[in-house]
Amino acid sequence: MAYELMVLDVDGTLVNTNKEITERTKRALMECQENGIKIAIASGRSTEGIRHQARAIGLDRYGGYVLSYNGGHITNFATGEVVYDIPLPEGMLRELYDYSKKHGTGFLTYHNGSIVAGWEDDPYIVMDAEACDIPIYVPKDFHRELNFPVNKCILTAEPSRLAELEPVAAADYEGRLSVYRSEGFYLEMMPLGIDKAYGISKLIQRLGFNRGQVVCCGDGFNDISMIEYAGLGVAMENAKEEVKKRADYIAPSCDEDGLIDVIDRFIKDW
Repeated sequence: MAYELMVLDVDGTLVNTNKEITERTKRALMECQENGIKIAIASGRSTEGIRHQARAIGLDRYGGYVLSYNGGHITNFATGEVVYDIPLPEGMLRELYDYSKKHGTGFLTYHNGSIVAGWEDDPYIVMDAEACDIPIYVPKDFHRELNFPVNKCILTAEPSRLAELEPVAAADYEGRLSVYRSEGFYLEMMPLGIDKAYGISKLIQRLGFNRGQVVCCGDGFNDISMIEYAGLGVAMENAKEEVKKRADYIAPSCDEDGLIDVIDRFIKDW
């Protein structure tokens, strides 16, 4: 069966360790789209935080899709149409802010093109803001100002601290939220059942594809669901070992234009 949709993580997959998309990778992805292959980006980032990468590979020209917030929000990047959106339950934003304070972690969410943060000097929040090219806003009164819908929250801390907190938070929010790490220092607090695989399932319903026609490429913990869901699940050579164990194929690293190898081996038939 021919593959019709290629879904790409951003950090460590589409971009290299310098946070750049090489010209070779750009050309290969453009050629795919020119030959009818749909391309989507699936990332834990906000929609605004993916905009530069989406434009660089032509999603605005070819009608590609952006699955932001780990699949909780899907946008047709050419038209701006929101295809799917699911926010956290009402009241959960304030609750998670209090939870972060209780456990001594950093806290962030996204609103109006900005990161909304517990405090602006958190190095992990600064890292996200710089990678996504979006500003940081720190409310003066969180409980009064946090009255808007959001797709997710993130707790930040040293990886060893979050490794301890992850099972605790998962138990505390069992039946209410999905809890998992995207990076060692980011603990994602998502609407229940929402992950990249779920977002892709919503997208292929719209496109009329089945999962066997999907190739998913990633490197992080939050890519495992889509790698296992896809007809062809690809882990980059630079991926976490747990991610590699779940993949059908290991591609060269993001610093070796690994996506070109995937295209040449499995997608290109023109």
